[in-house]
Amino acid sequence: MAKRGKLELTWVGKEDRPHLEPRILVEDPTKSYGDPGAENMLIFGNNLLALKALERDFAGKIKCIYIDPPYNTGQAFANYDDGVEHSLWLSLMRDRLELLRKLLTDDGAIFVQLNDEEQAYCKVLLDEVFGRRNFINQIAVKTKNIAGASGGGEDKRLKKNIEFVLVYVKDNDSDTGFRKFNEVFEETNLFELIEDMRLQGKSWKYTSILLDKGQFIEERTVRDGSGDSIRVRKYKGIKRATVRGMVRCGLEEEAVYVNHFHAIFSDTNAQTSIRTRIIDEFKTLADDEVLAAEYTPRSGRDKGKIVEHLYISPTIRRVIWLKDTTHKRGRQLIKLDKLGTFWSGYNWNNVSKEGDVIFPSGKKPEALIKTIVELSTKPGDWVLDSFAGSGTTGTVAHKMGRRWIMVEMGEHCHTHIVPRLQRVIDGKDQGGISEIANWQGGGGFKYYRLAESLLVQDKDLSTKDAPVYVINPRYDETMLVQAICKIENFNCRNDGRLHGISSESRFLHVTTNLVTQAYIDSLVEDISLDQSLLVYCTRRRRNLDLPENVEIKNIPRDLLNKCDFNEAT
Repeated sequence: MAKRGKLELTWVGKEDRPHLEPRILVEDPTKSYGDPGAENMLIFGNNLLALKALERDFAGKIKCIYIDPPYNTGQAFANYDDGVEHSLWLSLMRDRLELLRKLLTDDGAIFVQLNDEEQAYCKVLLDEVFGRRNFINQIAVKTKNIAGASGGGEDKRLKKNIEFVLVYVKDNDSDTGFRKFNEVFEETNLFELIEDMRLQGKSWKYTSILLDKGQFIEERTVRDGSGDSIRVRKYKGIKRATVRGMVRCGLEEEAVYVNHFHAIFSDTNAQTSIRTRIIDEFKTLADDEVLAAEYTPRSGRDKGKIVEHLYISPTIRRVIWLKDTTHKRGRQLIKLDKLGTFWSGYNWNNVSKEGDVIFPSGKKPEALIKTIVELSTKPGDWVLDSFAGSGTTGTVAHKMGRRWIMVEMGEHCHTHIVPRLQRVIDGKDQGGISEIANWQGGGGFKYYRLAESLLVQDKDLSTKDAPVYVINPRYDETMLVQAICKIENFNCRNDGRLHGISSESRFLHVTTNLVTQAYIDSLVEDISLDQSLLVYCTRRRRNLDLPENVEIKNIPRDLLNKCDFNEAT
């Protein structure tokens, strides 16, 4: 039988996997800020351990993940080192990506931003973790302009002005999986676009104005390809004008576009089945006639909605409205073009000023993160960034009405992220996307730190070859219960002696008291015969008479094979 290989990326140390302890998260109310009922989370600590800590409560709940991990350029920046051995970088990323995938909703998406140092390797790594079928796009982001014509000549490489965002979804196949992204458009000032086209000798099409479609004279019904009816009304005596004509009468061109925005159009001989059927029915139109076709599309952007399209001219050309591709914002007109895979137009010169925090070579524009959040979420969805940096992702998600989780282990969590978020909540941050989002302040976040390891080595009893573990003396009874619930995958309960529940029929009790026969008999009274109980204790009497539905485990002995109780990297 022929051997079957496996297509994969290999590296030194790939098989070495950490046996992570699912740490508990401890809130520090002195650093939490704003609305005490806010769900947003800022976590200080190792992001691998933090992701493991989130797994129990957030698996399948995060709609959008954006990460901007170290690019592995070999440089040392002010707030973090960006250079580890290549194989180690791959292991660090693999371990984190696997946990991030578990946190995504079935229809959720992850966006990973990198430059060309590790982008190609990360693409293959993402193929392994998420599956090639779940790859959606590779986006090129223009990061800066290259100034000067001569260059220096000393650099063998072309100057870098592009970064990449790899986009994957959790499930691209099932009915509950990813369907499509929200419609997001690139924005261009309409008048700058028109002027640019003129300079290039190109023709701008939206120059007609429909002032009045005239008087209704008749109605007919046309059938589409599926047999559904299209209601077509004919009007006569339409009144039209042109932008150029109004300018000749002394009006400013920009004022014409602004004042007649909803009536400006172009026309096209688009080859559609509906237009063909209307032509077959009406044959031709007089110059002063217009047809209004009303129907309900079966697919596309307007699926299930009643829409009206106009047709004019003797050849029955379709009317295309400027308002369908352009947005009016006050006296400004913004041309909207559906977003593709080349993203430009972000002002990188002002990035250093956003949030009033300085984060050299690591901060991304709020507008870039806004594009990602807008593309993949709706208000109220969860957004996660486990490489929080200066806190841009949480800042943007907050201003856009999304719930967010950020993780950062560097001290800039306190020097950058916390003060930045406080300014956002107080309404003092009016930079970045604040104007577009109409941000006035509000909301809040809870600050958490990763608890220390549940078990620690006893310094007096341990040897190099034979470590002896004990319960961390910093753990109180509540923390002990929470930690064991996490390790054994139980939901914590806040009352009674049944501290955790994993299903309707299985419960957990944790104690540091001596467990005697009377203790067990008393606990059994809290459960029924068809339920079971797991008891974790530090001490117990010998020869206890245990019912079949009761199991006792020892702390720390029976926990040691479940986790590596050492700080992960």
